[in-house]
Amino acid sequence: MPARKSEPAGTPAKKASAARKPAAKKAASAKATAKSASAKKAAAKKTAPAAPKKSAKPKAARPAPAMVPGRKERRGVVVSAAMDKTIVVRIDAVRSHQKYRKVVRRSTKLHAHDEHNTAGVGDVVRVVETRPLSATKHWRLLEVLEKAK
Repeated sequence: MPARKSEPAGTPAKKASAARKPAAKKAASAKATAKSASAKKAAAKKTAPAAPKKSAKPKAARPAPAMVPGRKERRGVVVSAAMDKTIVVRIDAVRSHQKYRKVVRRSTKLHAHDEHNTAGVGDVVRVVETRPLSATKHWRLLEVLEKAK
């Protein structure tokens, strides 16, 4: 039996790195990776049909709907527009007390998504309920009804 180098028991055999490979093996492995990459691209082209190009329309161009079915809609005043693409809207509720018939004013603040940063502080806006966009944003700006002076 020929003599072998003794390695400590339990250590895996070392792999030959790219620097130790002969030039012929390097060229062959480079060709193989190039072929597999081009084959993947060709397969992707065959499987994916060419979709027609869509013209990019800005979302602000279409008018706000009169009513969004199945969604809550509120009208309020913007109290903060300091955040990017987010506004804080104060919704005022004026109700008569059930027992004492005194007019009770209550307000709630909610965060709404303003995609184009169109609303400013003091504007009267229309917001509609939407899926959760962040931890506090569950409303979306539909339109600015009245600009602040």
